[in-house]
Formats: sequence, C-alpha cells, structure tokens
Amino acid sequence: MSLIIKNGRIMDPVTGRNEMADILITDGRIEKIGLPADISAERVIDAGGMIVAPGLMDAHVHFRDPGQTYKEDIFSGCRAAARGGFTRVLCMANTKPPVDTPETLRFCLERGRQTGIRMEQAACLTAGMRGKELTNMDELAAAGAAAFTDDGLPVMDEKLLLQAMRIAKRLDMTISLHEEDPLFIKAAGVNRGEVSRQLGYGGADAAAEDVMVARDCMLALHTGARVCIQHISSANSVEIVRTAKRLGADVHAEATPHHFTLTEKAVLFYGTNARMNPPLRTEKDRLAIIDGLCDGTIDMIVTDHAPHSREEKNKPLDQAPSGIIGLETSLALAIRSLVEPGYLTMMEVLRLMSTNPALLYRMEPASVRENAAADLVIFRQDEEWTADTFVSKAANSPFAGWKLPGRIHYTICGGNIVYEQI
Repeated sequence: MSLIIKNGRIMDPVTGRNEMADILITDGRIEKIGLPADISAERVIDAGGMIVAPGLMDAHVHFRDPGQTYKEDIFSGCRAAARGGFTRVLCMANTKPPVDTPETLRFCLERGRQTGIRMEQAACLTAGMRGKELTNMDELAAAGAAAFTDDGLPVMDEKLLLQAMRIAKRLDMTISLHEEDPLFIKAAGVNRGEVSRQLGYGGADAAAEDVMVARDCMLALHTGARVCIQHISSANSVEIVRTAKRLGADVHAEATPHHFTLTEKAVLFYGTNARMNPPLRTEKDRLAIIDGLCDGTIDMIVTDHAPHSREEKNKPLDQAPSGIIGLETSLALAIRSLVEPGYLTMMEVLRLMSTNPALLYRMEPASVRENAAADLVIFRQDEEWTADTFVSKAANSPFAGWKLPGRIHYTICGGNIVYEQI
C-alpha cells in the first residue's frame, strides 16, 4: 500500500529533523519527504497538529508466552505495544519454560514474526534461570537471541557472571541484569521505609539494588562487556552508574515510567497495582532517576510490561505477584512527568524511547528519513485521553483511569498501519 502522511511535524532524533513536511511511503519504506501538491497514494493521513516520529522501541517487556498466556501472549502483547506507539519490543526470557534453548527461542521468534511489529527475544543467561550454569550463549546468539538476561532474578554467582561477560564481549552482545540481592529483602515489592513501616510489611531495602549495581558495574569495567542495569530505582544506583560511565565502563541503564512518576506512597492508594520489583522508592530516588535521564546516565525508558490476572493481583499484598503493565501508557507518562515539567524536550524523550534502546542492542534505530523502513508513530502531544481500557489481556496498572496527554493516533510498521485510533 502507498501512503501519504500530510501536515505533520516530523521529529526524528536520528537525523535531528524537526520540521513540517509531508511523507510518501511505498513498499514499506519512506520513499520521499517533501512532496509536490499533485502526488497521490492509496491512502492519505492528515496529521495536522500531530508529531510524526520514529516508531518507539521497548527494550524490556514480558509477554508470558510460552507458559502463562492467560496473562498475556505474544499476539496480545504486540497489539498493546502497537497501541502504545511501539514498532519494536524486546521480550524477556522468564517464560515457562524459560528461553534457554534454541528451540524455545525459535518458537518465540516465529510467533513474533506473525504479529505485525518487530518482536525481538532475549535468551536466558543461566540454564533454567537457576543461576548455576551458563546457557550455551554461542548457540543462542546464532539462533537469533538479541541479548542475555535472567530478568526477574539476580545473578548471585559473580564468578559465573564474570565468565558470561567475557563471552558476551566476544559475541558483541548485551547482558541485561536484574539487580536485587535477596539478603536485603524482607518482603518483596515495596520499598523498605516509611510506607512499609506503616503497613507492617518488611519491604525491600535500596541496598538490595545498590550492592549489585556496584558489583556489576565494576565487573563490566574490568571485562569491557556491554551491560545494561535494568529498571533502576535507587538514587545511589544512579550515582554508581554515573561513576562507572566516567571510569569508562560500557554500562547502560533503564528507567521505567512508574519509577519516575510515582513514589512508595502509591502503594497506599493503589495497593498491589503499585507492587513491583524493584519497588517504587522515595521522592529523592524519583528525582535522581529524572536527573539521570537528563544527563545521560540513564540511557533509555522501558516499561517492564508485566501483565498479571485480576485474580492474582486481588490477593493480599504479601501474596500478589509484582509488576504492572505499561506499554499503552508509557509515552503519555513520559510527556506528563518529563516533558510538561520541563525536564526534557519531546525530542529527547523520543531518543530515550526509540533511538537509544535500538543502538544498545545493535539494531538499526527507526528514523524518519528517505529509504528508511516506514516504522512510525503519529501522536498529538497535547491531546488528553483517559486510560480506561487496555488492549493487553491484563489491566494491572496504577494509571488506570488517569487522564494523560499524548494521544496516539497511528502506529505504522513496515508501511502497514498496525494501530489506528478510532
């Protein structure tokens, strides 16, 4: 299908383009930017008042497929991603069975190819995510793994991790790490502090994250491995990553919208829908994460999209699973918490949500330029909408019912409209 996008403002962190221009898409690619008045196409989108940007990439999602598809599956997860403006996602490996063999990896990738967006798959770092022995990283890389991670669990054996980093360095691949030492966790999902004391709930101390981040930043420095610190939540950890980068470590970090929008007090209002690992922390931590996004210490915004059923989340706080969905509210929360207060520009947010994640995982970032794949999101930055329904199978979100800015009107992947706001 040929497609013209008219009257939109192109905003592209890759080229730096920030201007009004019409776009012609043919055969899945951007053929021409800046069109004569008499050109035609099979479909025309009037993007007046909207931003036309590269498709977003979420480098940290959980689609529960295989094994727990009552929560989410690859197809429903990718539909939720498309609604959120994402044209590429990276799925974590903590499925059932976990993605620790080429067979399971190929199963996921084949399903991903049927979804309409670009679905990448991480493989486990350790066999069965048990932390005892490494997977065959060479074999998994050859089968198409985009990264290695045991996300959901920390890698406690530093000797094993050192070996993994050396292999990943040779393969030129990223290791992404969930940083929570169980020694400092009395009860998961809630920060150990004012709110946990009020609830009589043991909580997870920030030290659980800090000690692991410090260890792994130094291992990255000494091996030269490319390492991503996942869903950073602690002010101290942000400072540790900042120091490691200054020392020359190839260390990167993620931040989630919930960690830069909410604090531990959200647990008092939203209950288990504000329970997550690592937990929401203090206002000091929230502001430190925003500082890290502003100065480049934190490289990307991810959702850690973690769907659970209503029945599971309705259990008591100490029994409910941790995690929230995030794909459909991520861009809106970045606008609300980062752009509107003046911390970041819209262009900077797009870099954090599109360009940087792709570059970290050695993928070509989406771009609004001629001959590039037509992977685009079209949204109206100042248009409010209510997060009252979700395309995801799950609805476990503290942001359900919030009025948010940044309504997405179209997501286009490979020249095909994969989401259209009706």
